[in-house]
Amino acid sequence: MHTTLLIFNPNSDRGRSGQKASDLRAIVDALGGADWAGTEYPAHATALAAQAADKGYTTVVALGGDGTVHEVINGLMQTPPERRPKLGIVPIGSGNDFAYAAGVPRNPQQAMRQVFTGQAHPVDVGRVTDGTQRTEYFNNTAGIGFDAAINIQSRKMRFVFGFVMYFSATLLTIARNFHAPRLKVVFDEGTLDQPIMMLTVGNGPREGGGFVTTPMSKIDDGWFDFMYITQVSQARMLQLLPKVMNATHIHEPDVKVARATRLVIDADQALPIHLDGEVYAPYETNVRHVEIQLVPGAIQLMR
Repeated sequence: MHTTLLIFNPNSDRGRSGQKASDLRAIVDALGGADWAGTEYPAHATALAAQAADKGYTTVVALGGDGTVHEVINGLMQTPPERRPKLGIVPIGSGNDFAYAAGVPRNPQQAMRQVFTGQAHPVDVGRVTDGTQRTEYFNNTAGIGFDAAINIQSRKMRFVFGFVMYFSATLLTIARNFHAPRLKVVFDEGTLDQPIMMLTVGNGPREGGGFVTTPMSKIDDGWFDFMYITQVSQARMLQLLPKVMNATHIHEPDVKVARATRLVIDADQALPIHLDGEVYAPYETNVRHVEIQLVPGAIQLMR
């Protein structure tokens, strides 16, 4: 039996990841072999990763985009740290933002070789709990407000993908769903209580396939960096958009940045929330309270 499990989502990157995974079989065999498991339904990768340690696997590899990595990490976090398998990433999805943060090669063959020949390094993850005590983990970013609304909008788009999809969804969100809830945010070194258009908690620096929301974030420094945009006009948000793409927005007066290991957030209205690009709370779930906690060094990542 092999000790490495490769989990791939054949529907990632609009159905192209299945072929990309198939193209990697020869190099996997040359590196010593592994067992393959394709996902068949939402959160299947979470279930597969949660069972991996009991089945004797010491390394679990996520082949796909940020959604696949997110599910795999949520599965690994169900296993106690002393038995938790190591994580490998082969970025064959559309966004691949956490792979970028981790320095994983963009070339799938190079990334696969790194899984088998690299060294394990501890990286942080975040834990999110809402007012009903529903808990989920994230590895890259947690977005509240505007960027979560963008994420929800992007899922309605069928004919574009990758960065173009997120950019188009951003423009539509500015046009159709633009408001700032009042947030009270209690964190390590302070409290905010004001209308906030967008709040992004970054373990990694980038989301949405290229929006560098928290450029100072590192996945292994024991801190979140979070960025928030105060209440602005639609025209002003359009001005800020290109600055977010090239990471110069943090110098703007409407944009504030801080560090934390824990944030407690309460809102005066339902909050849209995404974790690693996956919808955690659409508007209709009426989430108004959420706690975000750093879990330092929780995952051993092959880098």
